[in-house]
Amino acid sequence: MYGFIEKQSALDAEDAIYRETVLAGTPWIHELLPGQTLRILDIEGNQAVDTTFYDVNDPDDHYSATATIVAQGNIYLTTGTILRSEQYRPLLEITADTTGRHDTLGGACSAQSNTVRYAREKLYMHNCRDDFMMGIAEQCPDFIGKRDLAPNINFFMNVPVTPEGGLKFDDGVSASGRYVEMRAIEHVMALVSNCPQLNNPCNAYNPTPVEMIIWDA
Repeated sequence: MYGFIEKQSALDAEDAIYRETVLAGTPWIHELLPGQTLRILDIEGNQAVDTTFYDVNDPDDHYSATATIVAQGNIYLTTGTILRSEQYRPLLEITADTTGRHDTLGGACSAQSNTVRYAREKLYMHNCRDDFMMGIAEQCPDFIGKRDLAPNINFFMNVPVTPEGGLKFDDGVSASGRYVEMRAIEHVMALVSNCPQLNNPCNAYNPTPVEMIIWDA
């Protein structure tokens, strides 16, 4: 259940076709063509990057945490994981990972979850679900909408499962300069929230920027 296959990337950032720094609390949306590789670089360490994917040709067939977990028999994501859709189709494959493992159970923080987990006065705080909806409204309102948001991946986030079957939100397992890479198998749209969470230790209570890097096939 805790298996981890560390693999360094053979790709050189100087050969990338796209690079962008995404500030904490900011959404990022970008298409990936089949064969293209996306690297998410944790610049300062322990940042949580909430991420999901949609099939561009069939947006209803988006990333599925359930299908991905069942198909690989592992609740954590790492090198070799196939990110699958609701129809169990392969969307992307994690091809390099220098972190350890990534969560796909904890979901995205929201105004509602902040009040349930922490306190009612946290309702106003910016969160990943807000990021997702802002990104959709600003960049692709005709592609997907609020109703299309589904369980996501939390790259670099550490969410252990307790012996009783509960979830814990612990200190992050990443560090400055670590990254995860995934190669697109289908034509997909990546929807990302660089988490602004200030209430749990996933990012040491200090949200920081990440870098998105893309290579052609």
